[in-house]
Amino acid sequence: MTCADCKALPIRVLRSRLACFDEHGQACVPCVSGPASVEAARRLRSWGSQRDLADENETAEALSHSSSDDPVAPVSGAEVRAAASSDHDQVPILRLSASKEVDVLSIDTDDRELGAPVHGQAYEELGRGLKLPARGPFTEKVAVLKEYNLKRHYSTKHGERYEKYQADEREKTAMKLKKELTSQQSLFCKAKKDADAAVEASYVVSELIAKAGKPFTEGPFMKDCMLKVAEILCPEKKSLFNNLALSTNTVAERISELSSDIYDHLRGKARVFTAYSVALDESTDKTDTAQLAIFIRGINEQFEVTEELLSLCPMHGRTTANDIFQQLCDAIERAGLPWNRLVGITTDGAPSMTGKKNGLVALVQIKLEEENADPAVALHCIIHQQALCSKCLKYEHVMSVVLKCVNYIRSRSLQHRQFRTFLEEIESTYGDVLYFTEVRWLSRGNVLKRFFDLRAEVKRFMEDGRMDVPEFDDPKWVMDLAFLVDITQELNILNLKLQGPGQLITAAYESVKAFSTKLQLWKTQLSAKNLSHFTTCRSLDQRFADFKSHRDTFELFADPFSADVESVPSVLQMELIDLQCNSELKTKFREAQGKTEKTGQFFKELPPCYPELSKVFSRVMCLFGSTYLCEKLFSTMNFNKSKYRSKLSHAHLEAVLRVSTVTSIRANVAQLCEQKRCQVSGKK
Repeated sequence: MTCADCKALPIRVLRSRLACFDEHGQACVPCVSGPASVEAARRLRSWGSQRDLADENETAEALSHSSSDDPVAPVSGAEVRAAASSDHDQVPILRLSASKEVDVLSIDTDDRELGAPVHGQAYEELGRGLKLPARGPFTEKVAVLKEYNLKRHYSTKHGERYEKYQADEREKTAMKLKKELTSQQSLFCKAKKDADAAVEASYVVSELIAKAGKPFTEGPFMKDCMLKVAEILCPEKKSLFNNLALSTNTVAERISELSSDIYDHLRGKARVFTAYSVALDESTDKTDTAQLAIFIRGINEQFEVTEELLSLCPMHGRTTANDIFQQLCDAIERAGLPWNRLVGITTDGAPSMTGKKNGLVALVQIKLEEENADPAVALHCIIHQQALCSKCLKYEHVMSVVLKCVNYIRSRSLQHRQFRTFLEEIESTYGDVLYFTEVRWLSRGNVLKRFFDLRAEVKRFMEDGRMDVPEFDDPKWVMDLAFLVDITQELNILNLKLQGPGQLITAAYESVKAFSTKLQLWKTQLSAKNLSHFTTCRSLDQRFADFKSHRDTFELFADPFSADVESVPSVLQMELIDLQCNSELKTKFREAQGKTEKTGQFFKELPPCYPELSKVFSRVMCLFGSTYLCEKLFSTMNFNKSKYRSKLSHAHLEAVLRVSTVTSIRANVAQLCEQKRCQVSGKK
C-alpha cells in the first residue's frame, strides 16, 4: 500500500499517528491531504482484525535511524488549519519535526480513531518496507506457548534469516543467540540480586544489633564504618554499601519483623505440641514498669523439645495473681495453645504465684479442671530454693567482718587506690577484693573465696593504723571462714549445674539429691567435732518438697529399666514389665543415658506398644525445672532498657528480647526479603 502523492508507504508510527516512508525506509512529508491519503487511512483501519503491529518503541527507533539530511519540512500552522478546513477532515493531521519524532498537532475525525493496529501480511509487508532492525528469535511474545504457534512464529519471523545455517554452524548460531539473550537478562538479574543482597544484609546487621544489646542508632554508625572500609579495600563496590538501608527506623522495623517471624514459627510448632509447660517470673524495668516473662517448653510426637520466649507482658497497674493469670491466658490464646495440653507450671515462689487459694497456680488448676484436663505439675524454681537454702547458714559473725573490711576498702577512693597499689607492690595473685551483692546467686561464694585468698594482705593493710580487725587473730574465726568458703563454693558449683537452657528436670533434681548426700557425709565425718555448723541439713528437709512429691516419676524417667514396678501407677506396670524385659531397648538406653539429645532420640524410637509410658516420658521432658530463662531474660532487659534507652517502647523491647534470646528457631530472612524491595538509603 503506497501513498498516491509521494509514492511512499504510509504507516501508523505511534498511537493515532500517520506518516509516509519511501522505499528506503526514510520518512518523508506526512500525508495530510489528497484522496489517496484518505483511502490509505481507511485501508489501514480495515486491517484491525488480524495481528498486532510491531512495538511502538521499535518503530520510533526506526525513525531515529533516518538520515539527518531528510527533505522533511515541518508543516506550518497555516497549512494544518487549511488542511483541517478542507474536505478531507477525516484524515489525522500530523507533523514530523526536524528531530524525526512524529508529533500530533490535532486529530479531527468523525469516524473511529486511527488506533487499530496493523496485522498479518500487512505487518510483514510494512516491516520489510521500513527495514526495521532485525530481531533475534524468542524476543517477542507468543500468545500461547504451543508447538504450532512457536513453529509459525519462527517460520514467519526468522525462517528466511536462519534457514541457511546447517549442522554445526546452526548450533553455533543458536548458542550465540542464547548467550546474547542471557547477557540481556543478566543485566536485570544482577540488579535484582544486588537489591536482594542489600535487604538481606540489613536484616543480618539488625539481628546482630539486637543480640548485642545495642541501640537502634548504631545502624547509621555501622553503615558509615562499612563505607569507610569499602572505600579503602574495594572502592569499586562502595555503591553496594550505599544501597544498604540501616537508618534508625529501618533497624527498628527489621528487628520487629524478625521477632514477628520467630513468633509465627513458634506458633507453628506449638500447633503440634503433645504437651507443654510454662515458666513465669516478674521483674521491674528501668521505668518501674512490671514486666512478666512467660517462657514455653513444648514437645511433639517426635520428642523434639522447643524452649522459647512466649511473651513479655508489661503490667502497668497491680501485679496480683488475677492480673498475672489474665496475662497468661491472653498469651496462651494468642499462641493457639489448648489448655488440656498444659502439664506443668514453674514459678519463682512468690505468694502471688504459689498461693494455695488465690495464687496463680491455684487459678491455673481451676482453669484446667474447667477444661476437663489433668492437674498441672506445680514447681517452685529449684535454683531459688537452692539460693534460699544457702541463706540458712548461720555465719553472720563471719560475713559481717568480711563485708566491713570490703566496704571500708572499696567505698573510699583513697583507701581503694592505696590497697590496689599495695597489692601491685607485693605482686599479689589478685588485684582487688570483690563487692558483695545479695541478689546475685554466686556473689557470696566469690567474695568469700577472694577475701580468704587475700586475708594476709588485708590484715597487713588494716594494721597500718586504718581499722582494727581482731578477728584475724582468732583461729576459730579463721576456721569458720575457711568452712564457709568451702560450703559456698560447693553451693556455687551446684547452682551452676542447675543453670542453662534445655535442661531436663530430672537432671536438676539429681544434682540436688547428690548435694544433699554430700552434706550428710560431711555431717557424719565432722559429727565428733561440731554439729552446729551443719544446720543447713535440716533446712533441706523442708525445701524441694514439691520435687520430692514427684520423685517416683522422675526416677522412672531417669532409668525405667531399674524402676520398681510396684511403685509406679497400675496403668504403667504392664508396659514397664515388657520394657524391662526387652534387652535390645535396654542396651540402647544405656548408651543414651545421661545425654539429653540421645535420650530424646531413644524415646522417639520407642515402639508404639508403650503408649502410656511414652505419654509420661513426654510430660516429664517438657517440664521446667527452674525460672533460669526468666532471670536471664531480665538481665538482658536491664541491659537493653538502661537509663540511656528508657524510652524504648514495650513492643520494641519485646522484639529485641525475642530476637536476642531465641535458641531453637531461626527467622526466615529469605522469606522476609521476598516481601521487601531494596530501599536505597538517602545518605550517600
